This record gives sequence, C-alpha cells and structure tokens, in this order.
Amino acid sequence: MAVLLVDVANVVGSRPDGWWRDRAGATARLLARLAALAGRTLLGPDGAPVHCEAVVAVVEGRARDVPGVDPVRLVRAPGSGDDALAAEAAALDAEGRAVLVVTADRGLRDRLPGAVEVVGPGWLLARLDEVAAG
Repeated sequence: MAVLLVDVANVVGSRPDGWWRDRAGATARLLARLAALAGRTLLGPDGAPVHCEAVVAVVEGRARDVPGVDPVRLVRAPGSGDDALAAEAAALDAEGRAVLVVTADRGLRDRLPGAVEVVGPGWLLARLDEVAAG
C-alpha cells in the first residue's frame, strides 16, 4: 500500500498539450483523472503491483484555487510547490506510510526522505491511460 503524492505542476507540464493557456483547467482535468486511482492496484515502477491507498496532489500558483475532487486530497501550496511537496512527503514518511512521489524535478527529488520512492510523470500518465482504457 502506498500514498501517491503528485507534483501536479510537474505532471501537467510534462505534455505539450496547451496547458500553458489554461493552467487551472489543465490541473482540474488531471485531478479528475487522479481520482480514479485511489483504492486501485497499479503496475508499480518496478513491475510489481502497488496498491494506491490514497492520492495527494500538490497544487501551486494559478492552479492553487482549483476545486477539489474526491477522493484526492489537495495540498494548496501557499508559496513554493516544491516546499509543500517535500513537507508532505516528510510528514507521510514520519507516519510510517509508504510514499510514491510523482515528479521529474531533480532538485525536489534530492529533498525527499530516503524511504520515499520517486517516479516520473510518464509512469503516472501511463497508469492513467490504462485506467481510462478500462
């Protein structure tokens, strides 16, 4: 079981689909897709199954005020999204929860607790596409 902790800005920015014209809209669309992952067992980054017990999404900047989508828990970063994500990862890790962070940000990866596993946006987008395909 793992908590999926998503760097939303990083994932949204990983596909050149026009997200820059409407950051909040792109964020809302991603959150709606993320809602389908809570409670599912996914193909993990190492090929083994991973049960996604919860989804936590960190939003920042212009996308900070998007409406929430159950069951995704939003962390609305008052400043740096990286700071908020690193703090959330540390808090979850301190609770003894397994955490799978989705980001391609190398600087952020270096700030995460050692027990936290990290995957890139491509892994997440592939899982979302699989779920959508049924």
